[in-house]
Amino acid sequence: MSSTTAVAPLTTQEAETLVSAARTAAEAAGVTVSVTVLDAGGHLLAFRRDDRAVLISGETSTRKAYTALQLNAPTADLVDAVQPGGLFHTLPTALDRPLLFIAGGIPVHRDGRLIGAIGVGGGAPEQDHGFALTAVRALA
Repeated sequence: MSSTTAVAPLTTQEAETLVSAARTAAEAAGVTVSVTVLDAGGHLLAFRRDDRAVLISGETSTRKAYTALQLNAPTADLVDAVQPGGLFHTLPTALDRPLLFIAGGIPVHRDGRLIGAIGVGGGAPEQDHGFALTAVRALA
């Protein structure tokens, strides 16, 4: 008989903490962003879109979170993998939901296990990555 250690799922309160931390970091930088947080099953836990943000930023943040969740890696680390000859060159067309390989998606882990993901869209890719990273660190 094997034993397994249960890992608590990402809660709605934690998801709201992620959104708040990303929003605060973005506002401090003078950037308006949308933020999406998904649980480990890809279900929406929290979302924020500011009316001043570019309309597509909401879809962008969701796709970044989904990509980070599906591949369990920061989207910033995956850019080269989708270039011709890269490891995932044909992957985006193989899935039902398109992935987005632009910095700003970060998986969320607890005790070494994937429990969700955050996506930030609206700033420059490097900014979005930094805002998402700041948010994930806020949970630690």
